[in-house]
Amino acid sequence: MGSAGHLCSSLLVVFLLGLHHSSSFWIINVVFPPNAKTRVPSNSTPPLIIVPGSMGNRLEAKIDKPTLVHWLCYKKSEHWFPLWIDLNMLMPVGVDCWIDNIRLVYNRTTRRSSNSPGVQVRVPGFGQTYAIEFLDYNKLAGYFHTMVQHLVSVGYTRDETVRGAPYDWRLAPNENAEYFTKLQDLVEEMYEQYQHPVYLLGHSMGCHYVLYFLNHQPQAWKDKHIRGFISLGAPWGGAVKALNVMASGQNYGIAMVSNIKIREEQRMMTTNPWMLPFEEAWPKDHVFISTPTFNYTTQDYQRFFRDISFDDGWYMWEDTKNLTSDLHPPGVEVWCMYGVGLPTVVTYIYDEGFPNTDPVDFVYADGDNTLNSYRMSLCKHWVGQQEKPVHVTEYRGLPHFDIVFHETVLNQIQNILEGKSDTPTEVDVRDKTA
Repeated sequence: MGSAGHLCSSLLVVFLLGLHHSSSFWIINVVFPPNAKTRVPSNSTPPLIIVPGSMGNRLEAKIDKPTLVHWLCYKKSEHWFPLWIDLNMLMPVGVDCWIDNIRLVYNRTTRRSSNSPGVQVRVPGFGQTYAIEFLDYNKLAGYFHTMVQHLVSVGYTRDETVRGAPYDWRLAPNENAEYFTKLQDLVEEMYEQYQHPVYLLGHSMGCHYVLYFLNHQPQAWKDKHIRGFISLGAPWGGAVKALNVMASGQNYGIAMVSNIKIREEQRMMTTNPWMLPFEEAWPKDHVFISTPTFNYTTQDYQRFFRDISFDDGWYMWEDTKNLTSDLHPPGVEVWCMYGVGLPTVVTYIYDEGFPNTDPVDFVYADGDNTLNSYRMSLCKHWVGQQEKPVHVTEYRGLPHFDIVFHETVLNQIQNILEGKSDTPTEVDVRDKTA
């Protein structure tokens, strides 16, 4: 690697360390992820597929653009290059190039999204784990690495008995039909290869992707091919943070990128309107966004999008609001696990600068510091709604992103995969070393 490569690596380390200390960052809060402890190999390794959360896997792009947002941006590339995570995000001009490459263009007539003109985007590593273990090629931004390494230590084999199912997380399920075909094929392939039904594990928004997939499969198919669904930190009632992201933007702790600048890209992801707090899950009078002139509830989404000058958001929300909001039971055995006991924002308070300034205050309730605990617990409603068992475990003191690498959770996942029936209802992880 030449001097330019060393500079890029150094910048990435600085970038990730900044993210690591940012409580607002959604996914990449693990820099140099902890190594899994040595385990005694198990004779039981039923096949497992991992579905990551929003921004939880790599994306790559190839460009041949008709126009440029800045003369310093590349106009054409001969090869696929990293789009997420992309080091250009760190540069003052580079962030404009990156936003123009990763953004989606929404068509109100067709109600479909497309890539920015002249940009092709692909999801690398489907069926493999590398694209969800680390989100960068330098292997600094760790996500599922610790979990996969733990599984390997007890007998699993990467890309064989444990596999990843990354997807284009910019798009809601209604625009990702090809992904679900590939996921079904992967499940059937692993079932045939190992003659054992498959476990599906999702984190955060990935749980909704798994639920949508299962809700569109015949019960006979699920009975044959799916052993169970392990849900980690699922926003079963939607995510309050999605409103803040679309209103004033969220820079995920990247100091050199303003919230308003990154907002342009975030508004073009149809998954953000999809994840708005579900009407069925919240009181009609609960205020999510409070401003000097208006308080926004689930009944005011159309006005919210109009007031933030993002009318496309209303159409995106109408396209996606019924995909999983009714929380139809998945029809398979479920292990629903999430953190509780941490202050979590349920209302953002703005001054007269709304929506072009940051919130000035917050209202908190119980949760995992990202999602509200009651809405994560809505999986309890499946008890009695389906024949298959539903197990719920609350981890007191466990943050939203720590759930994918905390030793206590990894041990519980191992127990589930080994068929051990004991499932605790609450575990206190405070003052314990992960």
